[in-house]
Amino acid sequence: MLNLNGITVRLGGNAVLDGASAALPTGARVGLVGRNGAGKSTLMRVLTGQIEPDDGEIEMPKRARLGYLAQEAPGGSQTPFETVLDADLERTRLLAEAEGLTDAERLADIHERLNAIDAHAAPARAAKILVGLGFDEEMQARPLDSFSGGWRMRVALAALLFSDPDLLLLDEPSNHLDLEATLWLESFLKAYRGTMLVVSHERDLLNNVVDHVLHLDHGQTTLYQGGYDAFERQRSERMAQAEATREKQLAQRAKLQSFVDRWGAKAHTARQAQSRMKALARMEPVAAALEDPSLSFDFPSPNEMRPPLMVIEGAAVGYVEGQPILRGLDMRIDPDDRIALLGRNGNGKTTLARLLAGQLAPMAGEIVAGGKLRVGYFTQYQVEELDGSDTPLQHMARLMPDAPPKIVRAQLGRFGFSGERAMREVGKMSGGERARLALALVTRDAPHMLILDEPTNHLDVDAREALVQALGAYDGAVVVVSHDRHMLELTADRLMLVDGGTATEFDGSLEDYTDLILGREAKKNRKPVDAPQVGRKEARRAAAEARERTQGWRKTVQAAEAEIAKLEARKTELDRAMFDPGSAAKQDADRSMTELMKLRADAVAGIEAAEARWIEASEAIEGSRAA
Repeated sequence: MLNLNGITVRLGGNAVLDGASAALPTGARVGLVGRNGAGKSTLMRVLTGQIEPDDGEIEMPKRARLGYLAQEAPGGSQTPFETVLDADLERTRLLAEAEGLTDAERLADIHERLNAIDAHAAPARAAKILVGLGFDEEMQARPLDSFSGGWRMRVALAALLFSDPDLLLLDEPSNHLDLEATLWLESFLKAYRGTMLVVSHERDLLNNVVDHVLHLDHGQTTLYQGGYDAFERQRSERMAQAEATREKQLAQRAKLQSFVDRWGAKAHTARQAQSRMKALARMEPVAAALEDPSLSFDFPSPNEMRPPLMVIEGAAVGYVEGQPILRGLDMRIDPDDRIALLGRNGNGKTTLARLLAGQLAPMAGEIVAGGKLRVGYFTQYQVEELDGSDTPLQHMARLMPDAPPKIVRAQLGRFGFSGERAMREVGKMSGGERARLALALVTRDAPHMLILDEPTNHLDVDAREALVQALGAYDGAVVVVSHDRHMLELTADRLMLVDGGTATEFDGSLEDYTDLILGREAKKNRKPVDAPQVGRKEARRAAAEARERTQGWRKTVQAAEAEIAKLEARKTELDRAMFDPGSAAKQDADRSMTELMKLRADAVAGIEAAEARWIEASEAIEGSRAA
C-alpha cells in the first residue's frame, strides 16, 4: 500500500530524514513514534506532498484516496455539520451536478452512484461522528467562527474521518480532545477499514488501535510488529544486543590498537601492523545507546502538613455573579491524595481546578485550607505565554528574586535545564521543553498540592513516562485533568466526575468509566454514578487516621532513602578512586588503596544499616494499614 524508499529531507543544512525506508502493507494500522523533533511531522508532510524530498521516493497506488489531518483549524460561517458533509467530495459534487439537471439519463446515473456510495445515510453518519467528538445538536448548527480553535480542530478531524480515505494520516489527533472524545476516537479507529498511519504519544491508543509501530530515530525508520508495548520490548532487546556488540567491538579495537602501537615500528611485524590498521579503519563504530539526560522531572517535596489540606463544603463557583457553573461541591483533599477530574470539556473541570488553586472564590459554601498551604497550578496557557526571548534562567530568576543563584539553578536542574540549557532562548525550544519549564516554574516553592490541567499535550511517550514516575515520587497531593488514560491509570487513585453542574466521587475504576462512556456499562451491571459514597468516606477517614499513626515511620523511611542514596553515591566515588584514579576527586585520589577499601566497607555497612531501618519502617507502615 505504501512504500518509503530512501527518503532524505534536509532542513537548514541538517538531515531531518536520512534514507528513511519502510514497506507498509495494505490495511496496516501503523503508529509513527519517535522523540519530539525526530521528524515525524516532516515525514507526514512528505507523504502529503507538502515537502519534496531531497532524495528517495514514495510509492502508493495511483487511485488511493489520501486523507490528512491538517494543523489549520477551519473557520467561516459554515456549521460543523455542513463542513463535515462537504468533506465527501464525490457526494457534494454529484448533488451539485444533479441540482437543476434536465438530462434524465445523466440524472439516473448520478442517483445510481449516490446509492452506491450510500449518500442517503451521510447526514446520520456525519452527526454520529460529531456527537462522538463532543458536539451536541445545538453545537452542530452553530457557525464555525463561534468556536475556539480547539473545537474547530475537532471539526477538521470529524470531516477527515467522515471522508473515509483509503490511506488515513493522523498527526496527534487527540491533542484537542478530552478523555471522553479520545475514548470515542479510539473505538472509531479500531473499526476503520483502510490503511492508517497515526502520529501519537497516547500509549493506550497505540496499544489498542495499531498493529505495527514505525519508529523514527536519527532520521531513519524501523518497522516493528504489534502495539506500543510490543515495540518497547523489541526495541529494548535490540538496544541490549547493540550495546553488547558495541562493548565487544570496543574490546576488539583496543586489542588491534595495542598491537599497532606496540609493533608498528618493528620491521618484522610492520606488515601485520598495517593489516590491523586497515581492519581498524574498516570497523564501523556501533553507536552507544544513550538516554536523553534532559528528560527530567523532579518535583520538590513540600514540608509536611497535617491532613486535610483542604475541605470544601456546599460550595458554588462560576464566573458571572449569580450564575454558578458548579454547585453543591463537597470535597476533602489530603496530602497523599491522587485525584483525576473526569467529564467532558465544558462541564467545569477547569473551573473546579481554578477553585482549588484559589484563582476563583466560592460564590456560596465554604472552603477551609491550611494557612500555609502552597498550590502549584499548571495549564497550557502558561506554556503558551512564556516569553520566547527570555531564557529559563531569566524566567526562574524573575519569579525567585530573593533566592540565591544556586537555588534558582537547582530548581531548573530538577527539570533538565542545567548548564547551557538554562541559557537557551525559550523561543528556540520544543513544546515539550517549554512544558517542562512551565512545570519547573509552578513548583518553585515546593507546593503541597499540584494541580495539572492537560500536562502531557506537548510531551512524547518517554517524557510522559518520566512525568508519571516523578508524580509517583512527589510527596504532595495531585489533582490532574488529562485525556491520557495511561497517565491517569498510573497516577490517580480517586476519580471525581464533573457532570450535571456538580462534582461527585466516581464509584469505580477508570475501566468502569471507559465502559460508561462507550455505552457498555449496562452489560456489566455497573453501579450508577450517583451511588451512595458512605463506604468510601469511611474508608478515607480510616486512611487518614492510619497516616497519622504512621507519621513517624514514614519519616524514618524518607530519611533512610536519603541516606542510602548518599552512601551509594559515595561508594561509586570510592570505586572510581580505586579503579580509575585519574577521574577521581583529589581527596580520594591521594588516599592509599587500604584506606579506600576501608572507607568503601564503611559505606557498604552504612547502606545495609539504612536498608534494615527502611525495611523495619516499611513493614510497620504495612502492618498499620492491614490493621
